[in-house]
Amino acid sequence: MTCLKWDGLLQKGVKSRRFLNTSRRTNFVQAVAVPVSPSPLDTAECREQLAETYGFKQIGEPLPDNVTLRDIIESLPKEVFEIDDVKSWKSVLISITSYALGLYMIAKSPWYLLPLAWAWTGTAVTGFFVIGHDCAHKSFSRNKLVEDIVGTLAFLPLIYPYEPWRLFEDTAWHPVWEEEFNSSPALRKAIIYGYGPFRPWMSIAHWLIWHFDLKKFRPNEVNRVKISLACVFAFMFIGWPLIIYKTGIVGWIKFWLMPWLGYHFWMSTFTMVHHTAPHIPFKSSDEWNAAQAQLNGTVHCDYPNWIEILCHHINVHIPHHISPRIPSYNLHAAHKSIQENWGKYLNLATWNWRLMKTIMTVCHVYDKDQNYAAFDQLAPEESQPIGFLKKVMPDYA
Repeated sequence: MTCLKWDGLLQKGVKSRRFLNTSRRTNFVQAVAVPVSPSPLDTAECREQLAETYGFKQIGEPLPDNVTLRDIIESLPKEVFEIDDVKSWKSVLISITSYALGLYMIAKSPWYLLPLAWAWTGTAVTGFFVIGHDCAHKSFSRNKLVEDIVGTLAFLPLIYPYEPWRLFEDTAWHPVWEEEFNSSPALRKAIIYGYGPFRPWMSIAHWLIWHFDLKKFRPNEVNRVKISLACVFAFMFIGWPLIIYKTGIVGWIKFWLMPWLGYHFWMSTFTMVHHTAPHIPFKSSDEWNAAQAQLNGTVHCDYPNWIEILCHHINVHIPHHISPRIPSYNLHAAHKSIQENWGKYLNLATWNWRLMKTIMTVCHVYDKDQNYAAFDQLAPEESQPIGFLKKVMPDYA
């Protein structure tokens, strides 16, 4: 048995061209690490080599088939599921004050320090999304009305409609389908750029496509969706003109657009790092195993402390997949318990260039045997953006 080589992945992509032929339903596949025979995950030596290759600290060994999601949930301390109103509102205070500080920094910074102010403010406003995220998962308050109000307000600065997101809930991007990739030259080019250099902002496309179309919702959901959309449009048609009136178009770009792009950078980055890795396959619904998907098919990634604090530890993501009812302020305690009981099965990383380079240059088109086929293997003459990323992105782990 041999392990996959980094050079082969980056230069040649993956060799197999056999693809799943299925309709493009958003809930058809889910991430789950299930051993395929022969599997490079079967030996500790290969897992260590793959971890080094991909930019991971640890690649978990395959979870046994007889372990259920209930087994994992029952191993967690009961207190990690408890809602603490003081801690919930403390997270709101942290986000409001850090966002206000960011706006002050933007107002007072000379032009050459604005990127730092935007980075802080975009990270701070990401905390609003996490608060709304907890509300949607019913882990912010015991009062559903409070959750709906707080969630709606928290999403407003992001012009994100709360109710549509709550109904769709968490984003987990599936790989590109071969028939989608080959459907037209124009779409193929857009996909290469979107899943390549613009991948850290792909959540903008997801936000636009999935959350404003009433046809995507059931009749009994439409009225609630309309309320959320009305709130978002009110913010746009009242809030934006006020910003422009006070600060001009340049002020709108400085105070709203740039932090909003910063938020989408984190939204996209967290999403792809949590759910995307060359060794984690996507499985059809009839093959899907909940325990393997949530424990063994999710990535835990550590970030600098200030990012984790401003984003309310959403990067501690494996516990959230085990049970979305765990509040964000209890994710670290839940993760510690999971490490103690299931540590050898976890995929662990610290955010680094090699990890991002792997995702952005390798994890592209669905391949049943090798999980992913890279764009530059399938369409080398059109994959200059991928070649550019391979040249310019550092390989530091």
